[in-house]
Amino acid sequence: MSQQTARRGGAAWALVITSVAGFMAALDNLVVTTALPSIRQDLGGALDDLEWTVSAYTLTFAVLLMFGAALGDRFGRRRLFLAGLAVFTGASAAAAMAPGIDSLIAARAVQGVGAAVMMPLTLTLLTAAVPAEKRGTAYGIWGAVNGLAVASGPLIGGSLTEHVSWHWIFWLNVPIGLALLPLARLRLAESYGAGARLDVPGTLLASGGLFGIVYGLVRGPADGWTDSLVLTALFAGAALLAGFVQYSSRAKNPMLPMRLFRSRAFSGINAASLLMFVGMFGSIFLLSQYMQGVLGYSPTEAGLRMLPWTGMPMLVAPVAGILSDRTGGRPVVAAGLFLQAAGLGYLAYVVTADASYAAQLPGLIISGVGMALYFAPAANLVMSSVRPQEQGIASGANNALREVGGALGIAVMSSIFSAQGGYESAQNFVDGLRPALVTGAAVVALAAVAALVIPARRRTGRVVETAERTAEPATAVH
Repeated sequence: MSQQTARRGGAAWALVITSVAGFMAALDNLVVTTALPSIRQDLGGALDDLEWTVSAYTLTFAVLLMFGAALGDRFGRRRLFLAGLAVFTGASAAAAMAPGIDSLIAARAVQGVGAAVMMPLTLTLLTAAVPAEKRGTAYGIWGAVNGLAVASGPLIGGSLTEHVSWHWIFWLNVPIGLALLPLARLRLAESYGAGARLDVPGTLLASGGLFGIVYGLVRGPADGWTDSLVLTALFAGAALLAGFVQYSSRAKNPMLPMRLFRSRAFSGINAASLLMFVGMFGSIFLLSQYMQGVLGYSPTEAGLRMLPWTGMPMLVAPVAGILSDRTGGRPVVAAGLFLQAAGLGYLAYVVTADASYAAQLPGLIISGVGMALYFAPAANLVMSSVRPQEQGIASGANNALREVGGALGIAVMSSIFSAQGGYESAQNFVDGLRPALVTGAAVVALAAVAALVIPARRRTGRVVETAERTAEPATAVH
């Protein structure tokens, strides 16, 4: 059937359902960070256990993203989206009722599995429901909601912990998930990737490689980068990913065709996404601690003061999506990344042990505008850089790179922070924070350069149109 058939479920409903589902999955990356002291007080556990309440989710989420997208292409995107949403919702309830730290970690790992299946399919389902000429605006809203979720995780987690209970960090997902399940079943159309087959060797190589890399990055700051298990995980992960690249270059029906990376558009936006998340995740992770540990704000107060940064996507990203429809995504993404880099550089310059909020505000606003401009057209650039039947795996690959970038950002910037400063005093914290933020700014600036590799709109448009004319359309049924 045609793409028009897939749209009978309604573009507006698809946008609402996929944006809310994406918000939940993205939120749970950092929502736990400000609740860790309360969780430790209630459930016990060592510092290592507390770190795993964050890492268990990140690990399973990053490792299984491409596999989740491949399952959707093979067995039905709506069907697998519903399955992932159900797993995520059930695991959220299990986390809220966890009687001990070990059961909480296990529930977080299962949450990550559900999110990994659900998250990449939000984009393919949205693409099937929205006409091509309006996708930039739809992706802009979707990107704004997801960007807000990533950035506001510490605020939401801190506010719920401070004013209600840490359990509500997880209970919050349950009524939302239960409401989305029937809506998704009734309002989303089913679709499949044309001729999709499960690539078992590729799946094992990619999943094993991502597991090793992400595990090593997560454990490196805590265990030390020379720890034997950390080094083994990093080297084994790199070897498996190298094997995945070699295998995918020769396989007849690989999970992620390496020929996609011959496209400057696909390579450029994925490199920009990876580097953007390195700089953004690491910066938010440290700045939220700076506002609480150094400036003395409560979790709620710190989150409110970061709203000029974290809340900006809701205001700017929809407008940026409209702009990207008219001018193309490359200039909007590149401008956003350069602004994000400038904002981080400004914050590195003004942070002190007693910096006023007024001094920080310009950097927060500039970073917020930049993040919004990136999130709006990035999804459109990813999806328009491949053929329609390859959009599921393209979305999974891009989301996997973002997750790896987030883990890498926290690991690298935490290591720089520890090498130059620490938690002993306010000044010592600032001494470590400043070079970490400079590093974050430099990495995001590199992301902007990567975005400039993407071809201009007219050329990209010709490539995409040709691809769509020669490709088999994705099968869609209502």
